[in-house]
Amino acid sequence: MAEIHGVCEDRFGEMREMLAASLAKDDVGASVAVYVDGEPVVDIWGGYADAARTVPWERDTITNVWSTTKPMTALCALILADRGELDLAAPVAAYWPEFAAAGKERVLVRHLLSHTAGLPVWDEPMTVEDLYDWHLATTRLAGQAPRWEPGTEAGYHAATQGFLVGEVVRRVTGRSLGAFFAEEVAGPLGADFHIGLAAEHDPRVSPVIPPPTLMEPPSDLPANPLLRPEEANTAPWRRAEIPAANGHGNARSVGLVQSVLACGGTVRGVRLLSEEGCARAVEEQFRGFDRVLGTRMWYGMGYGLLEPRPLLLGRDGRLAGRDRPRRPHDGGVRHEPDARPGRRPWHGFPAGRLRGVVLLTDLWPLYSGLIGLSMIVVCESSPGEREDHACAFVQVSSPRASRRWPPSASPPRRRRPAGHTSANTPATRSV
Repeated sequence: MAEIHGVCEDRFGEMREMLAASLAKDDVGASVAVYVDGEPVVDIWGGYADAARTVPWERDTITNVWSTTKPMTALCALILADRGELDLAAPVAAYWPEFAAAGKERVLVRHLLSHTAGLPVWDEPMTVEDLYDWHLATTRLAGQAPRWEPGTEAGYHAATQGFLVGEVVRRVTGRSLGAFFAEEVAGPLGADFHIGLAAEHDPRVSPVIPPPTLMEPPSDLPANPLLRPEEANTAPWRRAEIPAANGHGNARSVGLVQSVLACGGTVRGVRLLSEEGCARAVEEQFRGFDRVLGTRMWYGMGYGLLEPRPLLLGRDGRLAGRDRPRRPHDGGVRHEPDARPGRRPWHGFPAGRLRGVVLLTDLWPLYSGLIGLSMIVVCESSPGEREDHACAFVQVSSPRASRRWPPSASPPRRRRPAGHTSANTPATRSV
């Protein structure tokens, strides 16, 4: 078994064992964090930060987390909406006038957050270097026509979503998305997460390890630009702000930031959102076939919704349920129902509080196996009125070729067991 460092409460001992087992097999290095009511109850790490297994994964090791950057970007938009500075139902052009070109006057801010804006890729040929030019990337998006009627269909905006939401944030605040996140989110929370990484942090970055093979994107929506794993290991990539793909952090920082949604908007005495602001994340925006992912998806406001899964932690510390996702997703919020009399339902779901943040990522062909991330989610409820909120995140820097689907195969669909029932409302994931 691999040696695991850090602290882990006894009731979460299974997580330590699973991390050690993972590192003893295919994975190279990883960190795991669990927050309950905003406080860390698990903060462990192990393995190595390089493919040659010569540099140990340390407490402060960070890595490029790809689309786990998206929940950070979505959180910025939710914060501005909660402050009354951004109307999620307003046309994007109300904040970004040039965006109204080519029939996009009906694109709303919420469409950007739910992958329904019709701008999943750039129409003009793009190079990776073009992603480092914010003005060029956003100007090209502002000038192109949507591929479908906004809000009626969905297609995963793998790289464009960050530029679209980020430009709206810049127009509203006068600050780049990375600067807003650093000053309004990471800074107040003390979270070691960066969108646009300063050179001083380079020595502690674990490089992305490419997988053995890469899968091509859908033929009708080719990747533009085509991203290769090794791009994330370059200085220009790290210095740029690519708010859908180049965030750098570790389990501790991702868990800390996203536990804001699990804890009603306040963590460690820092209030970033009201409870109503947190609830916006699970407002359903789309349910149906995703034209890019090639499967059915369910999108909220910056977070993708998951079918209910009972995920409970027994008093003995053992997990009573696990959600091992088959489809791509990078994070989310679990909402549990509150059946107490007088509680009002909202957004079609039973009333209640957001009970836990769920950040889940699997190796999925659309990402070309850029990084391996997996997640175990734990939620528990204490007797009486008190509610515990848990956020867990597992980050792995190596590929798991055995878990990849062959290029000719479609992503497997999740099947509900016969007779399965659940009183839970949907969990969500950031996509």
